[in-house]
Amino acid sequence: MDWTFENVDWAEIGVGTMDTLTMLGFSTLFTVLIGLPLGIILFLTSRGQLLQNRSFYTMASFVVNVLRSVPFIILMILLIPVTKMIVGTSLGVLGAIPPLVFGAAPFFARLVETSLREIDKGVIEAAQSMGASNWQIVWNVLLPESRSGLIAGITITTVTLVSYTAMSGVIGGGGLGDLAIRYGYQRFQTDVMIVTVVILLVMVQILQSLGDRLVLKFSRK
Repeated sequence: MDWTFENVDWAEIGVGTMDTLTMLGFSTLFTVLIGLPLGIILFLTSRGQLLQNRSFYTMASFVVNVLRSVPFIILMILLIPVTKMIVGTSLGVLGAIPPLVFGAAPFFARLVETSLREIDKGVIEAAQSMGASNWQIVWNVLLPESRSGLIAGITITTVTLVSYTAMSGVIGGGGLGDLAIRYGYQRFQTDVMIVTVVILLVMVQILQSLGDRLVLKFSRK
């Protein structure tokens, strides 16, 4: 093992880091935009809730479970035609974002549904008794009451996406994962592998610490 890191191209590491942050930022944004309403719909249509619909819930739950069950690296390969159709390429940063969203949105939707289930049903019934519409209950009751749980869910999902971005390098997704595979694995440059892993670990620690602070700040106690 060469501890001088002579194989490390720090400029390329910088570009890879920015690519990873770009993938992480856009995939997190679209995951929340898709996963949050999906999780709310799953909750509302589940048994005993405002829009109970057994058939719809069963179908939606099945789709979510299927997408969650497929290993991400296989999901990326399966979605190559869909990715090309959406963004025009399956390679690089742009080509990695759709499979990242497809992989993480169902996961986040389940976390949203779980957070909403933790809300005291009496609060919802009180809002109904005052004549609140379903939309008002969602906006003024469900989201505020589950705020800390939703933040925790976003944190967990974002940390999961960090590992997903690394795996996207297997099919040329770019970022630190791509560098780790091309240099650390294929060319046996262990120093490059160590640097990429350390940067990913630092990202995870920063994201988790920030998420924990926000959860603590917004917790209702």
